[in-house]
Amino acid sequence: MPSGVDPRHVLDVRTLEMLVCPLTKTRLILSGDHTELISVAARLAFPINKGVPLLSLDEARSVEPDEIKTLTRGQN
Repeated sequence: MPSGVDPRHVLDVRTLEMLVCPLTKTRLILSGDHTELISVAARLAFPINKGVPLLSLDEARSVEPDEIKTLTRGQN
């Protein structure tokens, strides 16, 4: 966890395992910088605000396949 980050604002990995994309119902991947959840199937990135994932399609942004590779580098 980066210094100066309130631990209450960090997404718990166990919570991540339960979350799915609201559009495709597929698994989400935490971005390398821990600020977004990525749906590879939908090509969407959902923001995480103060440890709370905003899984609304209105909040999501579109991502290109090359950007997905960059965002999820080192993730499975």
